[in-house]
Amino acid sequence: MKLRILCMTVMASLLHPQLNAQQLPYKNSQLPTEKRVRDLLARMTVEEKVGQLSKLLGWDMYAKTGKNISVSDKLRKAVKEQHIGLLWATLRADPWTQKTLLNGLSPVEAARATNAIQRYMVDSTRLGIPLLLSEEAPHGHMAIGATVFPTAIGQASTWNPGLIEQMASTIAKETAAVGGKNGYGPVLDLARDPRWSRTEETYGEDPYLIGEMGTAMIRGFQGEKLGQPDKIIGTLKHFVAYAAPDGGHNGESVSFGERSLRHYFLPPFERAVRMGAGSVMTAYNSIDGIPCSANPWLLKQILRKEWRFNGFVVSDLLSISGLNGGHATAETGMDAASQSIHAGLDVDLSGTGYGDNLLKAVQQGLVEPAVLDTAVARVLRMKFNLGLFEHPYVDEKLVTQKVATAENRAVARQVARESIVLLKNEQHTLPLRKSLRRIAVIGPNADNAYNQLGDYTAPQADGKIQTVLAGIRAAVSKGTTVDYVKGCAIRDTANSNIAAAVAAAAQADAVVLVLGGSSARDFKTSYQATGAANVDPNTVSDMESGEGFDRVSLDMMGDQLKLLKAVQATGKPVILVTIMGRPLNLNWASEHIPAIVNAWYPGQEGGLAIADVLFGDYNPAGRLPISVPRSVGQLPVHYNHAKPKHHDYVEMSAKPLYSFGYGLSYTKFAYSNLNVNVNETAADFSCDISFDVENNGHLDGEEVAQLYVVDVVSSVVTPIMQLKRFERKPIAAGKKARYTFRLSKEDLKLWDASGVWKTEKGKFKLLIGASSDDIRLETEIVLSKDYSF
Repeated sequence: MKLRILCMTVMASLLHPQLNAQQLPYKNSQLPTEKRVRDLLARMTVEEKVGQLSKLLGWDMYAKTGKNISVSDKLRKAVKEQHIGLLWATLRADPWTQKTLLNGLSPVEAARATNAIQRYMVDSTRLGIPLLLSEEAPHGHMAIGATVFPTAIGQASTWNPGLIEQMASTIAKETAAVGGKNGYGPVLDLARDPRWSRTEETYGEDPYLIGEMGTAMIRGFQGEKLGQPDKIIGTLKHFVAYAAPDGGHNGESVSFGERSLRHYFLPPFERAVRMGAGSVMTAYNSIDGIPCSANPWLLKQILRKEWRFNGFVVSDLLSISGLNGGHATAETGMDAASQSIHAGLDVDLSGTGYGDNLLKAVQQGLVEPAVLDTAVARVLRMKFNLGLFEHPYVDEKLVTQKVATAENRAVARQVARESIVLLKNEQHTLPLRKSLRRIAVIGPNADNAYNQLGDYTAPQADGKIQTVLAGIRAAVSKGTTVDYVKGCAIRDTANSNIAAAVAAAAQADAVVLVLGGSSARDFKTSYQATGAANVDPNTVSDMESGEGFDRVSLDMMGDQLKLLKAVQATGKPVILVTIMGRPLNLNWASEHIPAIVNAWYPGQEGGLAIADVLFGDYNPAGRLPISVPRSVGQLPVHYNHAKPKHHDYVEMSAKPLYSFGYGLSYTKFAYSNLNVNVNETAADFSCDISFDVENNGHLDGEEVAQLYVVDVVSSVVTPIMQLKRFERKPIAAGKKARYTFRLSKEDLKLWDASGVWKTEKGKFKLLIGASSDDIRLETEIVLSKDYSF
């Protein structure tokens, strides 16, 4: 009898391996994570370990036949042959992936697809290790049906980290509801050349503002602790200095020294890492000749040793292969894999940079087993901490309660409203009266849904996107006639109809002209293996921004300026609304158009938000996170350049057309009653700064008060000024608000000539105002001693 029972038990374990696996230590959620990691590592083959570091493209890993969703043969093959541990963009849909509203996944279908994938991994693999699913999520989950928020440059224009945290929490909830556990974002690149195609994905040109927005995103994504319901981990992009390439060419080299990196480019990443970010992505570019995906100084010294990062590092798509490709710093794929993993890069986004290359490198002794184990442990640790082994599946019944809800749309509208920057408003052209007899709405971006969404956006159902035309029609009185004429495209000049636009403008009481740019991909565009779009002179779409579309000028393309001049010549009041992904040339408009409203890419509720501002239902308070240049000949033109101050050019001012921090309101604010108190101790100091801001206009509004610091004399060259604090506050008409900021040694430190952080004694100017070139209050403080770190 005992022998029979023993045989039956053995047979059961063979037929149902998971019955036995449930008793294994790594399956025991009561054990400490490190014990579970060690136990699982000890059970894995070299092939399985290498596979855990491979993150494959995920959109081909499910099969959709009618209403049936199942795993694909491609997934089965990848699991069998590569033992994969992660997937990227499984639920993504766009022209690159060739996933449409028809063959892509609705939110409920997406949940079913991820459940099918995870069920296969748990039930049909030797060790039952779930996959970690990573999804694009910089301004909403890049999946069909998800809420679309303003792109990052718009998010930064809110100067409201609390709102951005709320937005990120909403994105996390939507992503987690369908099975995503890792959101790609925030993008913490410091943008210094708007010719670069991906400016829209950044928070602008200032490290402090970027750090505030980035940490807000991480708080919203991840919550208080990894593994919370409705939360995901963030992936910080792109490490590092990706947004300032030579000539504005996407992915090309940069040549900044260590001091510039530490003062400007690294601080936003450091703050987000110390906030607990779960993942960091390496950038495509090289720095001073060393590719970021094979740079041990970045990945080991800075990230791990100095910042104590304990998540995992992932390559950008195919960037490991770039070592023996474009960078030409590795002779073979095996050499590239060895360089990357020794530098501290854990996960290969593609499955081709590591995979066989890494396996052979281990087998041939080029990569030590301990180095491989370290990288694998980081991935497994994250899976355990996220609770993937205990909760690999999502509740399909809850998806509709979490994705694309009215509450989520309200958040999108509020972010869009707060992101809008009023650049000009002569003679109180705005706000418009809703009772105007006739309004002409003109321009290529007036009623184009995809042009207001930005890059990294999924296909959208008809009627979901609220365009400017839809927003205006919803806002005006019943007796108001709203005429619409496109006038021209963004780039294509073959079908312009400027005469019709002029005729409509001539009959109107006011004209809303919506121009700018587009990052809208289409199915005619060809794409690189990395997903960046190819610039093809034979394919003329609206797209002039977005990944791969670098510019040589910042002029509005096509017949847009021609349309603007023709409409302005009618003599009717013209309000220019710009929808765009990068600063464009607004010189002529700034001189001739009475009102200019900048909305960047405002997302799905953007048209309603813009109408709220145009008609005074919302008083704009957005501020520029990036300077708007007068000419590409000025570039770089960021406000916080190193001393000395710039002198003017022969042809024009050295100052930008609109400076960092700039933005108008429908009311006026006055600054007064500055009080500063400095208290020095042996180890640190505190500088408390407070002042009043009074709304002395007739409308309620919000003011973004900004504090800048100048290090008057320093041992190394420092910026002419640097943002250190800001706050956005609502202030009712006729009322006052008190702003209070505190500085410490951390805020005034520099990387000195001997290569250490130090806050030096001496004089510092404190500049307080409404923008970097609108200082209202000024004082000085003096530190009596140096402070070390």
